Amino acid sequence: MTEASSTPQDSIPQQNRTLSMASRAFSWMENALLIAGISLMIAIPLCERLLRQFTDTGISGAPEFVQHLSLVIAMVGGAVAAREDRLLAISTVFQFTTPRWTAYIKVFSNSLAAAITASLSIASIELISIDREAGSLIAYGIKIWMVQLVIPFGFAAITARILWNTSDRWPHRISALSGAIALLCLTWHPPIAPENLWLPAIILLAIATLLGAPIFTALGGAALIFFWSKQLSISIVAVSQYSLATEPIVPTIPLFALAGFVLAESKASDRLVSVFQSLFGQFRSASSLVTVFVCAFFTSFTGGSGVTILALGPLLMSLLLAAKCRESSALGLLTGAGSLGILFPPALPVILYFIVANANGDGSLRLEQIFLGGLIPGLLMIGLLAIWGARQLPRISSKRAHFSAKAAWSSILVAKWELLLPVVALGSLFSGIFSTPVAAAAVTALYAIIIETAIHRDLSITKDLPRVFVKCGLLVGGILLILGVAFGFTNFLIDAQIPDKAIEWVTATVHSKWLFLLTLNLLLILVGCLMDIYSAIVVVVPLLIPLGEAFGIDPVHLAILFLINLELGYLTPPVGMNLFLAAYRFDKPILEVARAAIPVLIVFLISVVLVTYVPALTTFLPQLLE
Repeated sequence: MTEASSTPQDSIPQQNRTLSMASRAFSWMENALLIAGISLMIAIPLCERLLRQFTDTGISGAPEFVQHLSLVIAMVGGAVAAREDRLLAISTVFQFTTPRWTAYIKVFSNSLAAAITASLSIASIELISIDREAGSLIAYGIKIWMVQLVIPFGFAAITARILWNTSDRWPHRISALSGAIALLCLTWHPPIAPENLWLPAIILLAIATLLGAPIFTALGGAALIFFWSKQLSISIVAVSQYSLATEPIVPTIPLFALAGFVLAESKASDRLVSVFQSLFGQFRSASSLVTVFVCAFFTSFTGGSGVTILALGPLLMSLLLAAKCRESSALGLLTGAGSLGILFPPALPVILYFIVANANGDGSLRLEQIFLGGLIPGLLMIGLLAIWGARQLPRISSKRAHFSAKAAWSSILVAKWELLLPVVALGSLFSGIFSTPVAAAAVTALYAIIIETAIHRDLSITKDLPRVFVKCGLLVGGILLILGVAFGFTNFLIDAQIPDKAIEWVTATVHSKWLFLLTLNLLLILVGCLMDIYSAIVVVVPLLIPLGEAFGIDPVHLAILFLINLELGYLTPPVGMNLFLAAYRFDKPILEVARAAIPVLIVFLISVVLVTYVPALTTFLPQLLE
């Protein structure tokens, strides 16, 4: 009797152990795919370049292989982000709700998010069937549709993780699953015509997004709703996901990001801080100068202020507090400084803007023009923020270091390999030694790996590097996931002729170029309050470019104006990523961080005004190329 009664109880832990083992095995496979994909993205362009140089032969389909590896990283990285419950969302509602209401809210928002993600998985199957019939090859007998299989499987994995992360209790998970199935059935068999349901569906989607649904489901869901309401094939969204992920220059995003992650995970920050302290330690503003320069350096490579704040925040906070800076001022300075590097090469927002702008313009804009155009505005923002930071420090310091040329030179020698990283990146990118930006990005990533594993030996190739690759893939996958579905939403806007209608309305309403620029600033600040910078680029730039052409605005000036306005988005609620990350990293309430960042926001606004009404700040250097 006792033995019989114990059997059901024993079976539950056994089932949990089996589930846990299967989950670990699947997670190991995902990690292995990310590591292999990123490794091949580095190896293929470099091997191709060497083979062409010395043997006059190369790797067949090398660019196409690398582009499709971006697709693999986008989908697998997105699945890993979902696995770790790190999909980007804008909601802070859980800070103000009880555990009981949090459970109800997550069931609602996750059921809708899961229904959208499952629909994206279904939509991608039609894309694969079309390409399978076409039989298009990449090379060596590998067909395109074989790689595209990662799209439905990736979205399916994300769907499962969203449902799983609803709660640690099975009744809540089952409720979310039931809600997702009910929503899918409603779309397949709507009670009334779909064209009459789009508005309630959009309202429901907006509520779910505000309550915690991931940003990619908001953009992807909006695209699906609009195509569904027009009775068009929702596979268009999957096509957009594939098209964006396989753009020729997109592989530079994970490669440059990897270089930044390698630096952030090593002791490079300590060496760089030591360099700037030895150079500026004799000044009262030393700690603020060190903060802005080091943050700008790191963000230019990682492409996102999040890595900078998370990796360097504690070190730089200690530095500022040691200089007697008030905690609120230090918090505001670090929150703002995290986004300083997005105008400097090889920053990912600039690369993405270039991709989207050329896809929607005449293709005449060059990447180096945008980077040169952002150099002076970027230095202006660094200078203004450093000045503000210096004013937050006491006028009389208890101890101030004396400048020592010997100590400065010694710290430079220790950090010389990291200091050369921008030279390697820019030299590879603009010198023409490497035939494509992707090859230049691969060189930069490989250089960062070599200096941190072989020269400084801060990272172990076998223990640390795989972890860094996975962290990079998680971040990049989450970003590319948003960008792909946002591209689908953009395609709907273009199909609905929204850009043409916007040009017609604006040109009929606004007659002054300078008034248009003022209106544009206000609009972009609003966009920055509501959207992250990456999805904003994909959604807004196609609308912006024809307007800029209509008012005769230099395309480089327009690009920098757009990016510098969106830089404000990192500090503006409700989706200011720097506010959330700083609150998380320093364990502060979000409202306290927002108050501390207000002065920095004003500093950035001054920069925006100067860049808006002094176009030469952005056009002078690019004109030297002509």
